[in-house]
Amino acid sequence: MSTIRPKDRDAVIQSLRAGVVPRMGQHLIQVGRASEIETLLRDIERISDGGSGFRLVIGEYGAGKSFFLNMVRAVAMEKKLVVANADLNPDRRLHASGGQARSLYAELMRSIATRTKPEGGALAGIVEKFISTAKIEGKAAGVSTEVAIHQKLEQLTELVNGYDFAEVIAAYCRGAEEGREQLKSDAVRWLRGEFSTKTDARQALGVRSIVDDAAFYDQLKLMARFICLAGYSGLVICLDELVNLYKLANTQARNANYEQILRILNDSLQGNSVGLGFVLGGTPEFLLDTRRGLYSYPALQSRLAQNTFATDGLVDFSGPVVRLSSLTPEDFYVLLQKIRHVYAGGDSAKYLVPDQGIFSFMEHCAKRIGDTYFRTPRTTITAFINLLAILDQNPDATWQERLGGIEVQEDTGAISDQLMPGDEDEAFASFKM
Repeated sequence: MSTIRPKDRDAVIQSLRAGVVPRMGQHLIQVGRASEIETLLRDIERISDGGSGFRLVIGEYGAGKSFFLNMVRAVAMEKKLVVANADLNPDRRLHASGGQARSLYAELMRSIATRTKPEGGALAGIVEKFISTAKIEGKAAGVSTEVAIHQKLEQLTELVNGYDFAEVIAAYCRGAEEGREQLKSDAVRWLRGEFSTKTDARQALGVRSIVDDAAFYDQLKLMARFICLAGYSGLVICLDELVNLYKLANTQARNANYEQILRILNDSLQGNSVGLGFVLGGTPEFLLDTRRGLYSYPALQSRLAQNTFATDGLVDFSGPVVRLSSLTPEDFYVLLQKIRHVYAGGDSAKYLVPDQGIFSFMEHCAKRIGDTYFRTPRTTITAFINLLAILDQNPDATWQERLGGIEVQEDTGAISDQLMPGDEDEAFASFKM
């Protein structure tokens, strides 16, 4: 293998040590999931061709949903798509009347990323790219840039807020040509959904609409079309922690969010959204629970039901649900080998533990916490990196000596997954007894 750039090495190691998913360098530690990734690659190709996509990535806590979503995000950017991602929480929902849907939209727009700006904040750059293309086309046609912009965006006027969207892009162009930074800033604020009142938007930009809770999904469809016009292949939306919808105590609010998921799914299946894909991460309970989960909504249950012929180890990835299985001990062994390789910067001569050391570490973990060490491996991975750090900074230390003193704790984060608000203290108290 080739050497690994220090930037990528540090991004992976520091993230894993902190117990979070790396935002870059995921390919360096990817294990298995070949069929699942191939499935999402086909979705990305379909989106790039002007189609749409919808996937529910379902897995137990610790099965790697967040890692998988980040992997999809990285692959999509490499394929020249624009990516936006966010975690749902009590203040961010797909449907709401108190600003939570607008808050989710604003977070997605802040996170919007491209291959040249993978860390997010790429919205202004996308607008600039669109305007520069319009300027070239306008010059060739002998018309002003603003006229060229309106001509390019004419197809968007049939969509909700489409006319005002075109006006905002034209306002950004005027701001750029006249050196009016405030006008450019206001245009980006509108595109990000950061105006809270129509009065403020009208005073700043002369438009009559804003991105509010009701316009959440329509605005995403509009943004996807604009992104395609700017020269990108499409827009992929990655949403994680959908279990927060499952936790909503109000049945009406929960069903309204499920209705929004149904609308997105129907549009995707019927081809009504152009260049737009959704990848949503959730737990089996979020999907299967007939009392609170997606299966409690009959229209969704019928569309998301598993293929009845997919039994006895057979799989079907053609439906909207991708089920992630937990890691096996063999997968985890390969994962630790890859982490060792990344820690050594890709140089096998700098490995701090041999293969036997990895095997002994796994045995140690199995004795301490059982098979959760590889099924929910977050804390186990942290312990392994801590071991490598000690060996790296203390050349006289040996892995054999250190192994017996390593503390490995079971990852109890799954307990909070299914709790309703206010139940946490009671659940954790019962767990500790």
